[in-house]
Amino acid sequence: MASSSSKASCFQCQDSTSNCFRDGWRLRNGERAHLCYQCACVYEEGRFCETFHSNDDGWRDCESCGKLVHCGCVVSFNQYFLLDFGGVICRECSKKNLKLARNQRYAREFQTDPTDVPDLAKRIQIEPHYWPDGIVSDIKCISKTAKPFLNPLFEKVLTASDADMKLGRIVIPKKYAEAFFPEVSAPKGIMMNILDMESKEWEFSFRYWPNCGSKTYVLEGLRDFMLSRKLQAGDTVSFYRVEPGGKMAIGFRKTCVVKPGHQ
Repeated sequence: MASSSSKASCFQCQDSTSNCFRDGWRLRNGERAHLCYQCACVYEEGRFCETFHSNDDGWRDCESCGKLVHCGCVVSFNQYFLLDFGGVICRECSKKNLKLARNQRYAREFQTDPTDVPDLAKRIQIEPHYWPDGIVSDIKCISKTAKPFLNPLFEKVLTASDADMKLGRIVIPKKYAEAFFPEVSAPKGIMMNILDMESKEWEFSFRYWPNCGSKTYVLEGLRDFMLSRKLQAGDTVSFYRVEPGGKMAIGFRKTCVVKPGHQ
């Protein structure tokens, strides 16, 4: 229920000129924070902490999708769950049990357990007719000039934060970062040359920042690559290992959007 008191002001921006305020999160006194239209829209879209608290402490990555979650904040306390084995999972991922089960089956076919890295090549060199269409097209593109074998490593659906061109970086889930990327011993990270599906080589920076006793891994310097592919939130980025040679490759798959009236 919105509040319309003339004395009210937005809890976030202190704007008191709005004629109608919306209810936000619950405060310690039992009441709800009053938000102006602009701040309320950001809150209702689930982007409040990402927008206003980006420089605060407490950010951790979702163990499933890699999305950054602001832990310990009253605004986002109901947006994540603690996992029994440590770490957190965002609310969206916790609701997608069916999708997670499907991803786990996919992982058993195309990926490897991070604790079993030496068996990587053996476990993911599967027959081509079992590959998803996106992977098949990627392999056809990168195989024009040679006869490499493209080993699928993992995929990630881009979050709004990943697709932010001002940031130009992708958060890499910890389990994949430590399984498939070079080890980094300092937060400043290392430079990596990664092939796209047209065999063009891109230079990215792979690094991490300390986060609540853990590490958040990011691949930075992707702005030009993302702009050239017109990537946006919801699109899928795929990572591969090119054999022989061991170079890493990156592909993508655009989100299929059903237009109104075509359902």
